[in-house]
Amino acid sequence: MALTLHWSPRSPYVRKAMVALHEKGLMDQVSIIRTAADPLIPHEGLMQLNPLSKIPTLEREGQSPLWDSRVIMEWADLTGTSGPQLFPADPEQRLQVLTLEAVGNGLLDIALPWLVEIRMRPEAARYQPQIDAYRRKSIAVFDWLEANITSISTSGFNAGQLAIGVALKYFDFRFEAEGWRKNRPLLTAWFDDSFSQRPSVLQTEFRDDPRPLA
Repeated sequence: MALTLHWSPRSPYVRKAMVALHEKGLMDQVSIIRTAADPLIPHEGLMQLNPLSKIPTLEREGQSPLWDSRVIMEWADLTGTSGPQLFPADPEQRLQVLTLEAVGNGLLDIALPWLVEIRMRPEAARYQPQIDAYRRKSIAVFDWLEANITSISTSGFNAGQLAIGVALKYFDFRFEAEGWRKNRPLLTAWFDDSFSQRPSVLQTEFRDDPRPLA
């Protein structure tokens, strides 16, 4: 089955999907297409596949396309025959992993509009109370992770750890000045010594690149 992933090296949601594809031994079956998915400019071609005009979107020959990083991660977990089980079969364990994945996604849900606020608005038009709220929420998440990372990391690698790690990578990429590592030695050790050393993570580093014209 031919597989095509609409992709950007800037997108944390794309990176979640790609880490999962690498972990499950599927990445060598996937072709990638650099696709611009600007929040302010709907992509007319992409909307023919995904009406939300978002990446990642996975085209599957002879089957309907998939979109949303969680859906593609689930597909990878069901399809791949190697690597860790990202979503446990046990109902309670699965709920725990989904909750952790929601923490990682929630951190990205803070980061992306924060980036829009500080990158796309003129300084005079930025709404400082909103920026302050983003910062306060992110600090709360980092503190919660520091308090819980020991128990989070004792289970095998899963979708929750994947989402949290990618979100922290994104803060390094776009919000390095926020210094999430400060006074969080346990979270830093897990991130630097465990998550960041996984081959799937090393092969999917963020980078800025020229945006495609279409």
